[in-house]
Amino acid sequence: MSASSPVPPQKAPRAPSPDRPAVPPPEGARLRIVSGGQTGVDRAALDAARALGLPHGGWCPRGRRAEDGAVPEAYGLRETASAGYRERTKRNVVEADATLILCLDGLTPGSELTRRVARAADKPCLVVDLRRPPLDEAVAHWLAERRVAALNVAGSSESKRPGIHALALAFLLRLLAPCACARPPGHGE
Repeated sequence: MSASSPVPPQKAPRAPSPDRPAVPPPEGARLRIVSGGQTGVDRAALDAARALGLPHGGWCPRGRRAEDGAVPEAYGLRETASAGYRERTKRNVVEADATLILCLDGLTPGSELTRRVARAADKPCLVVDLRRPPLDEAVAHWLAERRVAALNVAGSSESKRPGIHALALAFLLRLLAPCACARPPGHGE
């Protein structure tokens, strides 16, 4: 699947199992994924959210600018007033409760900017190298401990780290699948 093609929503998410940790969202809420729409990690986050039926959104540069053209409308992102990436990064960090940065072999300049913005905004930020990922349970615990309701997921673009979309998507689908089973109040099955 191309990194620029949105993943269609999945009909029925899998239930949590003993080998897949649950990331409990705050009581009565479903985890919302925030991302900027760039190729690579940003799109993987949005694709995972769509596949799992999780709420998602975020900010992208004016003109829906991305390295492969325009960010697809299907992702539902809002455009910033600027065509640059910095404003998008700042808005996504500030809009979320915490930021998860996924990388391969260290941070790119854009990911380093995201980490600096999170620190300046006093927002929790976790960096995960997908070549040496921590146990899913460790990341799930980090999210649960902070009671994250809106998670900004950022990281390397596909051109900077070829193959990162597929690695990030697989990681996020495993990590976030339990969140898809949570139902907001009044939406029981």
